[in-house]
Amino acid sequence: MADTTGPPTGNSTQSEAPPGIDSDTSPRKSSWKYIGPGIVVAATGVGAGDLVATLIAGSNFGYTLLWAAVVGCLVKISLAEAAGRWHLSTGRTLFDGWASLGRWTTWFFVVYVVVWGFVYGAAAMSSSALPLQALFPDVMDLKAWAVACGLVGLLFVWFNKYAVFEKVMTVLVGVMFVVTVYLAIRVTPNLGDAFAGLLPVLPDEKDSVLNTLGLIGGVGGTITLAAYGYWVNAKGWTNTGWMKVMRLDNRVAYVTTGIFVVAMLFVGAELLHSANVAIASGDKGLVQLADILEAEYGTATAKFFLIGFFATSFTSLIGVWHGVSLMFADFVARYRGHDDATGTEVASGARERSWPFRAYLLWLTFPPIVLLFQGQPFRLVILYGVLGAAFLPFLAGTLLWLLNSSRTPTRWRNGPLSNAMLALAGLLFLVLCVKQVWDQPWSEFF
Repeated sequence: MADTTGPPTGNSTQSEAPPGIDSDTSPRKSSWKYIGPGIVVAATGVGAGDLVATLIAGSNFGYTLLWAAVVGCLVKISLAEAAGRWHLSTGRTLFDGWASLGRWTTWFFVVYVVVWGFVYGAAAMSSSALPLQALFPDVMDLKAWAVACGLVGLLFVWFNKYAVFEKVMTVLVGVMFVVTVYLAIRVTPNLGDAFAGLLPVLPDEKDSVLNTLGLIGGVGGTITLAAYGYWVNAKGWTNTGWMKVMRLDNRVAYVTTGIFVVAMLFVGAELLHSANVAIASGDKGLVQLADILEAEYGTATAKFFLIGFFATSFTSLIGVWHGVSLMFADFVARYRGHDDATGTEVASGARERSWPFRAYLLWLTFPPIVLLFQGQPFRLVILYGVLGAAFLPFLAGTLLWLLNSSRTPTRWRNGPLSNAMLALAGLLFLVLCVKQVWDQPWSEFF
């Protein structure tokens, strides 16, 4: 994506950077060898739910909404770029920026990470367990596989630092990439229809506008977009010298995401839409797809897909275990009044060794195990849905505020394109948030 900041000004100097960050701000050459955080955010952001939503869009509308998937990637590029730009241009973390906007941001974040983490932990473990149970049906039941996935994720993130975490995520992304592209080629997409799907046309169906907005909003990540800035710092990028590298990295993230999403839309359009086959929403839809692939192309293709399904789900699990725990550790440090809410502190690895980081890891793992066996409390699930829907409007709105204010050095404030994209993102996610809140069964809540 193009440089979305305003033009450099003559009075923008190195002295604008806060004290305590790396003083070497000479620009690094944009190079593929630096790529890393973008791979992590792509892997974490594309979960099984995204793949199912795209499959269903392809099965219902064919290639008609291909353009919406592309727009979704562009919107998320803008959000992640803005988060990364805040971290690099100010030397401060995103939570430190939020805290400067008022105490309401702290309250929102606290309620969000507590409720969201509790429910998400169970969902992530179940999602990772489904393909394993399908691959090894006689080994353990679904709940046992789910607990095992949660514990493996906990131990991996607990005992490894960012560098190892990034390497493992890169390998799993490679698996995801090979599987999704192989499936897209295997179903022999109609490229003429696919190119026609790049024209912004709405399906002639009821609620087509909301379905389209939902596909745009669902492409690749929620809170992981906010975590991107933390992964940028954890990589060792702490100042404006890394800005070009970060932007290349971010584009790689969402080109990768776009390939995953477009490939699954091809599968939905060719394998399901053409045969008028429907699959269930939710992760179980991918297990159904494996059965369809087995009937159509054989056992080997079905098992290959299940391996990719596991890679997709497990990268989301360990990505959230690491990234959101980093954010929670930063929140605790800021709340306790420590003056170390900086990118260099994150880069040092101190956050990954801190007790708040590990406490949130435990929160993501053990309380959700109870939900696996007891079922998810109805009211908690409603709150989870509402808070999840509210997070992206919150992120887009606060980034607009931060990056157009004196909190950001003049050179790195938003330009017209960045403002337009963040405003578009905020409006899109606000509409989806209102719909999500409206659709909740509030009469049963009280």
